[in-house]
Amino acid sequence: MASSLTKDSANTPVTEKTFFGHPRGLATLFMTEMWERFSYYGMRALLVYYLVSGGADAATGSQGGGLAMTAATATAIYSVYVSMVYLMAMPGGWFGDRVWGARKTVTIAGAVIMAGHLSLALPGQAMFFVGLALVAVGSGLLKANISTMVGHLYEGPEDPRRDGGFTLFYIGINLGAFVAPFVIGTVGKEYDWHLGFALAALGMGLGLVQFLFGTRHLSAKSSVVPNPLSAEERRGVLVKATVAVLVTAAFYGAVVALGVFTLNWALVPLTLAGLIIPVAVLARIKRDKELSATEQSKVNGYIWFFVAAAVFWMIYDQGGSTLSLFADSKTADSVFGIGFSATWYQSLNPLYVMALAPVFAWLWLWLARRNQEPSTIVKFAMGLVLVGASFFVFVVPMGMAGDGTKVSPMWLVSIYMIQTIAELCLSPVGLSVTTKMAPQKYASQMMGVWFLAVTAGDCTTGLLSLAGVDLNGTWIIAMEASLAVVAGLAVYMYRKKVQTLMGNVH
Repeated sequence: MASSLTKDSANTPVTEKTFFGHPRGLATLFMTEMWERFSYYGMRALLVYYLVSGGADAATGSQGGGLAMTAATATAIYSVYVSMVYLMAMPGGWFGDRVWGARKTVTIAGAVIMAGHLSLALPGQAMFFVGLALVAVGSGLLKANISTMVGHLYEGPEDPRRDGGFTLFYIGINLGAFVAPFVIGTVGKEYDWHLGFALAALGMGLGLVQFLFGTRHLSAKSSVVPNPLSAEERRGVLVKATVAVLVTAAFYGAVVALGVFTLNWALVPLTLAGLIIPVAVLARIKRDKELSATEQSKVNGYIWFFVAAAVFWMIYDQGGSTLSLFADSKTADSVFGIGFSATWYQSLNPLYVMALAPVFAWLWLWLARRNQEPSTIVKFAMGLVLVGASFFVFVVPMGMAGDGTKVSPMWLVSIYMIQTIAELCLSPVGLSVTTKMAPQKYASQMMGVWFLAVTAGDCTTGLLSLAGVDLNGTWIIAMEASLAVVAGLAVYMYRKKVQTLMGNVH
């Protein structure tokens, strides 16, 4: 912790603690997000394996006790679950803007997430899906609001520390994500699934306690409800929510009573909702007549970033499904005679982020001083081309493993490294540009819109799985790779048009 000189009301110099030159509140948010990500990524490292695990295997010594689903069903559930986590960021931002304020919303979110992991720690399919729902809701409430609170720490979009602050925040995310597969992943997959889920609950509990103790360092703006609901609006929301719950309960009650219910009755509507809602939300914001001409232009420009991000996350998030299944069944599980759990591959991406994020932050600053830093648009194009390239590389070991050969772990090590470089070109920059381009009226909600790009990408993957497309097939991997590269080239070719729409945001 460093310190800097400021002046008090009597114009007397005083010493103020900083976090690597950033506001002290960034440390509180850094640690909160670190523990939340520890719980989330630890559970996520287990998810697909728990879904496909059946009875114990005496030959390999692997534990049973999972839900014994097919790889296609597991991939669909994983994709829908991840998409719902990010879909819930939209109502999460709405609650922060209109009901509780960002700070209170994050506090409630932490408690909900912890309850979700505790539900997962209980045996039975019913508690498993209850747990997934609670974690999705809690994560959505937390994500948009905690990122908005990072923005509150800085003096407007032009504060030169802003991008660096989001990069440091991103390191906190990845520190928790790095440790989780070694702890939660190993305990859950190799010893006891439910003990692993319980460790995730403990991690979120630690994050919540830390947040409550550190809230005094946050900006006062974080406690403000920017656009509170009127009494009439509150009544309207309650009526609509009640009607929606009753209609949904009646519909699914009828489906169950008729004896035709299958998992697809839940997965397909959620997948379609994850594709339709992002489009509807962007259209609603764009039609808002209260936005100024400048804000309207920025929203138009932002649509380009949204579509690019959706394509990116469609491929990137398969690191926890398609790549995980490949790691477990077709990749050697030892290096130099030392065995390891397949969950450990999930630590590669956060490890690379922590190693490379400071390098990228320094590189962008070094290039900026020479007026050579790539624009946000060019960085997005680079991210898309690179994530496409990672799947072109993936095609090679897929072909090698076609005859049952176990390929070297270095293939996955390389693929995750390429995807991380792509992520560092796109994701931290996307968070920052969202806060810069968001209309004031939709400050927290626009962070939710950014996360809806993940929803759209993952729901595309989920829909393909539900439609019977084998996402573990070489041809579909090559198709996705080609789509990402073409999208990246398209963004680059139209960069001048997008920059015009962005106005003074660079």
